[in-house]
Amino acid sequence: MDNQAQILPGTLDLLILKAVSLGPLHGYGVLLRIEQISRGALLVEQGALYPALYRLVRQGLLKAKWGVSDNNRRAKFYELTAGGRKRLREEEDGWNRLAAAIGSALKARPEEV
Repeated sequence: MDNQAQILPGTLDLLILKAVSLGPLHGYGVLLRIEQISRGALLVEQGALYPALYRLVRQGLLKAKWGVSDNNRRAKFYELTAGGRKRLREEEDGWNRLAAAIGSALKARPEEV
């Protein structure tokens, strides 16, 4: 049985911001961090990740600079900006409210309505 969950539309940016908030990462490192923090439940395709990283940089939520990866290759490393930290807090709050509301709705029983 497949233990990986489908990433919901609109959540990729949140996951990227969260991953990068834990420390600067290069693109492939972001993929690995999301897989790690989701305990393997979420897998992001590279074809979706890199356009999202570029978009977040354009929006001023991430900053990028060139560096050297662990395997001694040139790589672009991403860090949160102040705007990115603010957006992450807002998105986390919204997601937590939504998750709580959905959880509450799923617990409803016929005798409660």
